[in-house]
Amino acid sequence: MPTMNFRAATILSAVEEARSGLVGKAVVLTDGKAGTVESVWLDEHHGLRISIAGHGGKWPISTIKLAQR
Repeated sequence: MPTMNFRAATILSAVEEARSGLVGKAVVLTDGKAGTVESVWLDEHHGLRISIAGHGGKWPISTIKLAQR
């Protein structure tokens, strides 16, 4: 069980790192939608997902084409 706890902690740490690095940043998605990342979360079926201010819906994090630096 300690191995599973370590894996879970590693995954949660990576999600939190993505969240702190993306929330509030301006992004452009591959489909042309642009805006500020409101939320990042882990979806059990799709991996990391994001929501963008002003656009209803949730997108895979892989659709980010350009992020504000």
